[in-house]
Amino acid sequence: MWPGLPYGIIYHMKARLVLKEKFTYKDGSILELVIWKLPEPDTFRPHGIKYRLFYGSHGNCLVRYDNEKGKGDHRHIKDQEEPYEFENVEKLIADFKHEVEKFRGERNE
Repeated sequence: MWPGLPYGIIYHMKARLVLKEKFTYKDGSILELVIWKLPEPDTFRPHGIKYRLFYGSHGNCLVRYDNEKGKGDHRHIKDQEEPYEFENVEKLIADFKHEVEKFRGERNE
């Protein structure tokens, strides 16, 4: 217990917002990127980054990369969920962009 703080109250430093962008395509599909820098790493985010990258169309999630507490780094491609190996923010965004381009027919593979 810290002197001067009321019993039972825990004060946390907040995560710092690093990136928040949202774009709506002409066809109505949505792309949203939200990335935070945590005050310190935790069990599920040892790299100290919290993120949610989303691409969807007409109410359907087509691509999502996130690392919610309890699950750690993973991605969703349509109905499939699989682990994602986070290296750095630049690669995260590039990998996400690559998947979105495949759905939008902007990349042949």
